[in-house]
Amino acid sequence: MNDNLLWIFISAMLVNNFTLYYFLGLCPFFGVSSRLVTAFRLGLATIFVMVITSLCTTFLNAFVLVHAPYLRLICFIIVIASTVQFVEMVIKKTSPALFRALGIFLPLITTNCAILFLALTQTSKNYGLVQGLVFALGAGGGFTLALVLMAGLREESELSSIPAVMKGTALNMIMAGLLSLAFMGFAGLFAAA
Repeated sequence: MNDNLLWIFISAMLVNNFTLYYFLGLCPFFGVSSRLVTAFRLGLATIFVMVITSLCTTFLNAFVLVHAPYLRLICFIIVIASTVQFVEMVIKKTSPALFRALGIFLPLITTNCAILFLALTQTSKNYGLVQGLVFALGAGGGFTLALVLMAGLREESELSSIPAVMKGTALNMIMAGLLSLAFMGFAGLFAAA
């Protein structure tokens, strides 16, 4: 059982990283990854939303949607939107500077397809409570890792002398592509093990 949980965590975080393997959540990935601190904090907020979504998904699948699976998508969207609203209110109250730094990207967690993908994947794989939480932590950790890596590369590139033709979006796309290739290497590494 513990090996299975470890595999679920590693798979969600590294092998099947939502951002660098499935290319989900690219809007905050490119939009918030210009500063390391901001990227890390958005990653933490996303982990929180993913964990709450996972808990609610388990509850909804077990008790509410047993006889009404056609309501699943609507229920998941409502859970995600209300959780993000809660996180937004807490951040606005506790850290106004972070709230301003995250800007529009905080409400965009609501439309982050990675979170809806988490709920739908957890449902399709029939994960229980513990497996779903581990999956959410791994997926959120992988999203945070991708954000932080990209933010670190972008901060480093600002200090480097780069030709003008490569600055900005072009360099960001190249760095994202290379990160994606590096993460796809984890699939081969764990397949051989």
